[in-house]
Amino acid sequence: MNSFQNTYRDKVVLVTGHTGFKGSWLSVWLNQLGARVVGLSIGTPTIPCNFEAAQLAHIVKDHRADICNLEAVQKIIFDTKPDFIFHLAAQSLVRASYEDPIRTLVVNSIGSAHILQSLRELNKSVVTVMVTSDKAYDNVEWPWGYRETDRLGGKDPYSASKGMAELAIRTFINSFFKDPKIGKKIAIARAGNVIGGGDWASDRIVPDCIKAWASGLQVDVRNPHSTRPWQHVLEPLSGYLTLGADLYRRSDHHSQAYNFGPSAQQNHTVKDLIEEMTKYWGNAHWNDISQNVKDAPEAGLLKLNCDKALFDLKWIPTLQFEETVHMTVEWYQSYYAQSDREIRTITENQIRGYTLLAANRGVSWAQF
Repeated sequence: MNSFQNTYRDKVVLVTGHTGFKGSWLSVWLNQLGARVVGLSIGTPTIPCNFEAAQLAHIVKDHRADICNLEAVQKIIFDTKPDFIFHLAAQSLVRASYEDPIRTLVVNSIGSAHILQSLRELNKSVVTVMVTSDKAYDNVEWPWGYRETDRLGGKDPYSASKGMAELAIRTFINSFFKDPKIGKKIAIARAGNVIGGGDWASDRIVPDCIKAWASGLQVDVRNPHSTRPWQHVLEPLSGYLTLGADLYRRSDHHSQAYNFGPSAQQNHTVKDLIEEMTKYWGNAHWNDISQNVKDAPEAGLLKLNCDKALFDLKWIPTLQFEETVHMTVEWYQSYYAQSDREIRTITENQIRGYTLLAANRGVSWAQF
C-alpha cells in the first residue's frame, strides 16, 4: 500500500513558494500530516493572499528570501536541515513571462539550480521533489497526452523557463546526485492547470471569474475554446506527497520525472469550466471577447499521460471534473460568506473531505 499518511509526521519539510497558491495548500496539508513545515518565499504574491488569509504564519516557520539569491537560499537550507524539500517557488504565469522574460527565466531555472547547489553542500540525507510544469514539454498540440519521455521545449518564455529548469535539474542529478546512496534522492513532478480555492493570481480564469462575480460584474473571457486538463489543487499535491514518500522509502524512482494530471477524458475547454462554475454561483455572467483581443500566444491544447505515476507509484486522480469545479466554487463561496474569515478551517475541511473521498474510492495513498 503506497500511503503517505504517516511518512511526514515529525519530519522537517521545506516548502519553497509556500506563500503561493499551491504552496499554501501543501503547507496546510503537511501540517495536518504532523510535519514541521518551513517555508521559503520572496513574499506574498497577491492581495488577497491565501497564506495571509489562512494565517499560515501560525503553523509554518516563515522565511523570506529571493530564490535567485544563492547565499540566502543556502543559509535557510543549512539552518533548517530539512528531511524533505518540495520546490514550488516560481514565476508561474505565462502572460507575466512576456512582460518580464528575463526574470522568468532566471527565477525558474537558476532558482531551481540554487536549491540543488545548496543540497550539494548539505551534509544530510534529503528527499527533494522538484516541481516544474506540463508546459516544459515541446507542445505541438497533438490530441494524446504527453509522456515523461517526450521532448521538452518551450515556445514562450514561461515554457522555456520550465524546460531550462528541467535541464538544470538533470545536470545536477547526473553530475552530483547520480548515486542515491549519498543520501540525496530527487525526482521531478509535472502538473497541468490547477484550480481551487485561494487562487487570486491575475490573468487566471477562475480568479478572474470569482473576483468579477463577487462584485456583481460580468467577466470577459479571451480564450473560451482553449482546452486544459483542469484539476483541483489537491490532485497534484497528493501526487507530490506520494512521490516524496516513495523516494523516502526506496531509491527505485530516484532521478525520475512524473506527470500528475486528471484522467485522460477530462480535458475541457475554458467555456466548459465557466459554464460549470455558473451552476454554483448565482447571477454569474461572462462574455466571449476572443474576436476582439490580440493576445500573446498560448497553447490551445495540452494534456498529460499519467500512466507512469499509476504504474510506479500507484497514484491516480480522485475527482471528476464536476467535483473539481464544485469544490473550487464552494471554497470561494465560504470565503466571501465568512465574516470572521476562518479560511484555514475551510481549507483543512476540504483536505479532509478529499482524503475521505479518495479512501472510499480505494485510492492507495489515502489508505491508513
